[in-house]
Amino acid sequence: MNRKEAREQAFILVFEKSFRDEPVPEIIEAAKEGRELPGDAYMEQAAEGVFQHLEEIDETIKANLTGWKLERLSRVSLAVLRLSVFEMLHREDIPVSVSINEAVELAKRFATKDDAAYVNGVLGSVARSLPAERLTAEGREDE
Repeated sequence: MNRKEAREQAFILVFEKSFRDEPVPEIIEAAKEGRELPGDAYMEQAAEGVFQHLEEIDETIKANLTGWKLERLSRVSLAVLRLSVFEMLHREDIPVSVSINEAVELAKRFATKDDAAYVNGVLGSVARSLPAERLTAEGREDE
């Protein structure tokens, strides 16, 4: 599976976790079995990484929300934001611009245009709060 497909599956796992009070590895294994999902290192690392750093990620999102509270966001938008902020903060091999673009595409596909625009705005704000060297770092994104 390519990175775009792996990111989409990671998003689905993060979304799924919002409904299930099980450890992420169990959710991943159930997805592999139930959906015949092939294993993918990025997908698993991203899904697990979101929940390893959840407090930091949610605080970053909260600090960049305008007019909303974290609890009021749709589960889709929240899962998209969590995955993208995880990438922005913890995956230096992925350019920030790619994380934002892919998040907006996921929001368009799984939510609404309004959600996609809001996700874009929040992530743009997060990006502006990052160190300048993170924004100019050359990452490698295998699509």
